[in-house]
Amino acid sequence: MSADFDAIVIGAGAAGLFCAAQAGQRGRKVLLLDHNARIAEKIRISGGGRANFTNRELDPRAPQRHFIGSNPNFCRSALAGFTPQQFIALVDRHGIAWHEKHKGQLFCDGPSQQLIDMLLAECAAGGVTHWQPCAVQAVRHADGLYHVETTRGVQRTPKVVVATGGLSIPQIGASDFGFRLATQFGLRVIEPRPALVPLTFGGEGWAPYAQLAGLALPVNITTGSGKARMSFHEDLLFTHRGLSGPAVLQISSYWPAGAPLLIDFAPEVEKKEDRLRDAKARSRKQVVNELAQWVPARLADAWVAQDAALARPINEASDRALAQLAERIGRWQIIPSGTEGYRKAEVTAGGVDTRELSSQTMESKQPGLYFIGEVVDVTGWLGGYNFQWAWASAHACARNL
Repeated sequence: MSADFDAIVIGAGAAGLFCAAQAGQRGRKVLLLDHNARIAEKIRISGGGRANFTNRELDPRAPQRHFIGSNPNFCRSALAGFTPQQFIALVDRHGIAWHEKHKGQLFCDGPSQQLIDMLLAECAAGGVTHWQPCAVQAVRHADGLYHVETTRGVQRTPKVVVATGGLSIPQIGASDFGFRLATQFGLRVIEPRPALVPLTFGGEGWAPYAQLAGLALPVNITTGSGKARMSFHEDLLFTHRGLSGPAVLQISSYWPAGAPLLIDFAPEVEKKEDRLRDAKARSRKQVVNELAQWVPARLADAWVAQDAALARPINEASDRALAQLAERIGRWQIIPSGTEGYRKAEVTAGGVDTRELSSQTMESKQPGLYFIGEVVDVTGWLGGYNFQWAWASAHACARNL
């Protein structure tokens, strides 16, 4: 029985599009499938519609610095084989203007559709056959070939690439297809969970802070202890249901359910208790007004409103009350009740166990079956790292195809 295609790529997101294009341009006859009517929706909505497509600060010599998973070092080979500079060169070749925000984050100047158009043009240059929408109903292996049953009939191939992403943002078509397919072929899957996701808080203890929705400020945020301790210095955003913003999205990937967060709301202010006692000795301002020099007035008001001992001029406040206030500002400890789930998660942590895959080729222990991008147990930090993993893992796979 002959093959219809050299390779079939399932999933036309960032990883799938790039892998199909690269393989096609290397002379492979490639079929690219996706069940969604709209192409690469995650690229389109990312970065506020400007697609944070990579990060210059990525260091492939130390990938564990910017990636998590059961084995963060797994991504080292692919990231070294295709760097942010190589993807930037491709973007430049297509005449797409871009700019750098902070911490190495690169965005398109114009709409992210430019990036999608670039990937489609690269697929066209590789002669890729692209069927979308076209759902995959089943994948079987027989007679040395994969039989991919689709809504347009059965297609045969010696190689299948799974680039179906994770469970995040189900409203744009996310599914567990890749995890189910891995399990079907006897491959282990690390339990998926939402990552880069807002955290929620409940109960009466959160009531004073629900009114702060929309308030943002830079913080230091920490979770874990010992070697598992992780901290970020980023902006935090209060929401009606809890906390979000880059600081919280970053820490959410490391937060163990039930563990506390430790937040310093004035990281630039050292020796906070000493500073408050100095203010007590020289000032007659209300405590809230002194505090508002360090944090936004709305947050200062919320804290002082909860403690009658602080609703007075600072020179009349007790040393104990000021010490407690300093502790609250610099070491506010609070336990999230949960997360906003996949609906608001930017990515999915967990996925196909990297112990089942080759780090050089992304081929699984099931010969001819490959997994790339978010479906794999590799999750990057906020700021373009997950897109770079998509490009790099796709490139590693395409070279092998």
